Amino acid sequence: MGLVLGLLFGIGVLLVIWSFIAPPDDKPRQEGLLTARSRDLLARAGVEGVTPAGFMSVCVITGVVAAIGMFVVSATLPIGLVFGVMAGGLPVALLKSRARKRLAEFRELWPDVVDNISSAVRAGLSLSEALAQVGERGPLPLREPFRRFGADYASTGRFADSLDRLKERLADPVGDRVIEALRIAREVGGGDLGRLLRSLSSFLRDDARTRSELESRQSWSVNGARVAVAAPWLVLAMLSFQGDVIQRYNSPVGALIIAVGAVVCVIAYRVMLRIGRLPEPERVLR
Repeated sequence: MGLVLGLLFGIGVLLVIWSFIAPPDDKPRQEGLLTARSRDLLARAGVEGVTPAGFMSVCVITGVVAAIGMFVVSATLPIGLVFGVMAGGLPVALLKSRARKRLAEFRELWPDVVDNISSAVRAGLSLSEALAQVGERGPLPLREPFRRFGADYASTGRFADSLDRLKERLADPVGDRVIEALRIAREVGGGDLGRLLRSLSSFLRDDARTRSELESRQSWSVNGARVAVAAPWLVLAMLSFQGDVIQRYNSPVGALIIAVGAVVCVIAYRVMLRIGRLPEPERVLR
């Protein structure tokens, strides 16, 4: 026991000394592609308090649970694996759907936000005060990010840094354009701020109107692609409850048929979306 305690004490002393003599690592850690994409997806969906590692863990756990459940029901390994893979991608699909809805909602609200800022500037408020008051009187879904902008600016007094944090919280391409326009207007100065805000509001309304019409016409092709892809897998899930039928897939040939079917469904779904897709706005002004 004395030898063990002495060894632990020595290791502790060595770690303390090493913390003083080891050179600090000033280089920022590079995120992997999967981690970066997960972080971006969480931001676009407006999910806070969840790390990319936690999100990926949820995907893995969901896939494993679904694979085990389908294997217990069907007693067929290929069935369990394919449904496990699909269930593992379910959290990603849910977040992407939430991100799309959030983007569409924000697109409709940004003209009102710009009008509120323009009215506040005409009333004699500074640009920073006009942005902060959006957190009190602006559209409800956008109040919290602007309220936190006001708190950041009040505590630091740094307008540019507060705008950068606002962009990170919004994670919205239209918001990036609005914020950068306001940043340029503040830095350049002059009396054209009111005209800039009115022009920006008109442009955003026209863009939102046009995109809504195009998306309404595109929705039938997207929904048709989803139904066409989901139908064979729903049939396969119902067949899993018939043991004598589903056991035919519990063989190399059956596994090959399922794998080929999955690849064909993925390719067909991507082609359908490619044909009917609209150009997605990208965050080029991060």
